[in-house]
Amino acid sequence: MSSIERTEFSDGKPRPYSASAAVNGIIFLCGQIPARADGSTPADIAGQVVQAFDNLENALAAAHSDLSSLLKLTVFLADLDEFDDFNAAYLTRLSGHPLPPRTTVQVARFRGEKRIEIDAVAAVTA
Repeated sequence: MSSIERTEFSDGKPRPYSASAAVNGIIFLCGQIPARADGSTPADIAGQVVQAFDNLENALAAAHSDLSSLLKLTVFLADLDEFDDFNAAYLTRLSGHPLPPRTTVQVARFRGEKRIEIDAVAAVTA
């Protein structure tokens, strides 16, 4: 049986889940939201996509991976009417990286001003 390596959050805030779990070279990350380090959230969907990807990139680095190793994304949007704006920012943020398979769904509600969350599976690169 393979052992599971878990990564905790670097900010030290207690949460009822791990930042990531890796097994057999595959990393499962918790959902990444568009919160900045100070807790604020960009106002528009494009800014939220960029921030969520910045957070995703940091979480991948902590788990020994990067954006080029994404295997699968699930994207949760507050409003599918923002799908085209989301896609434009998404493609800009992943420019130069292989595009992973993706599922995008609308959800009923997020906490606060958040309008996106990204759930990712990636390969370990280091």
